[in-house]
Amino acid sequence: MHLHLTRATWRFVLLSLLALTTQAQAVQLPGPLVDTEWLAKNLNNVVVLDVRRDKQSFIRKTGGGGEVAGVQACGAKGGGGGVSGHIPDSALIEWKDIAVKAKPGDAQLYDMVPSKDDFEKLMQESGVNADSAVVIANPGDKMPAVADGTRLYWTLKYFGHDNIALLDGGVAKWAAEKRKIEYGRTKPGEGNWRVTTERRELLATLDDVEKAIQGGGSQLVDIRTPDYYLGLAYKSEKVAKKGHIPGAKNMPFMVLGKDGEKGTTLYDVQDLRRVAMELGVDPAKPVITHCNTGHLASSGWFVMHELLGNKDARLYVGSMNEWAADPARPVSTKAD
Repeated sequence: MHLHLTRATWRFVLLSLLALTTQAQAVQLPGPLVDTEWLAKNLNNVVVLDVRRDKQSFIRKTGGGGEVAGVQACGAKGGGGGVSGHIPDSALIEWKDIAVKAKPGDAQLYDMVPSKDDFEKLMQESGVNADSAVVIANPGDKMPAVADGTRLYWTLKYFGHDNIALLDGGVAKWAAEKRKIEYGRTKPGEGNWRVTTERRELLATLDDVEKAIQGGGSQLVDIRTPDYYLGLAYKSEKVAKKGHIPGAKNMPFMVLGKDGEKGTTLYDVQDLRRVAMELGVDPAKPVITHCNTGHLASSGWFVMHELLGNKDARLYVGSMNEWAADPARPVSTKAD
């Protein structure tokens, strides 16, 4: 007996086989943090999203003689200024697309959560599928750059995606190990990723912070540097007052990771737990992390929620930007 298959049938069969192959290649990430060695072995089975503030550093080989394998000799503050190029087949995610401006009232708020429609479109255009294993890269040369990555991690988690991991050391570590670095624009295929939920339990609101001040059970943790916490410095264009939210403990972002010749990596879990306790933060109790605009605070949330397993950790995206906008809300310049 001869079986005759039409062209349409053959096309359906081939697409079905392709789908099965793709599903077989999808991997379950080993945890919230992966190293460069793991990524090198699994690069073909994951989607790498690279968060940048300067998209030219993703595209072009910049810098002069101080550049070594994609890492520039750059002592500038901030994140991403010392790294050029990207891990092969990475998709560029610009910071401005995941941390947006909002003006719900009179106050101008910065680095807020994008709309679910905009974020869904961004992920689809970046080649993310519903079943994708997503590894988040960042320049990796400073903790603020790491926080760019943790903010994207938080946003993906908030909108329902769980199979995600942060690349420890970022592109800086990858390049310093003489792994392949590429330049130029990348063109990811269209993905089918969809927003499946909004996990409000990951997000702290202004009301939640006010309840915490009144003894509502959550610890307030300020991730900024001590000079901002104590009111010696502040970003006047984003924060209207010096100081911190009353009752907040200070756990500055630089105690969460260490800068090295091979990029910035996070401390191990035992050290992170010890540091939190030394600074008066109980990693086993509910916590709300904040900073100026919810950027650096995402690194504190990542440490608490993902690495230390505190499922009652929340990110206050509005942070001091929102809190200090109302003259009636108190601030403190004393260590709590």
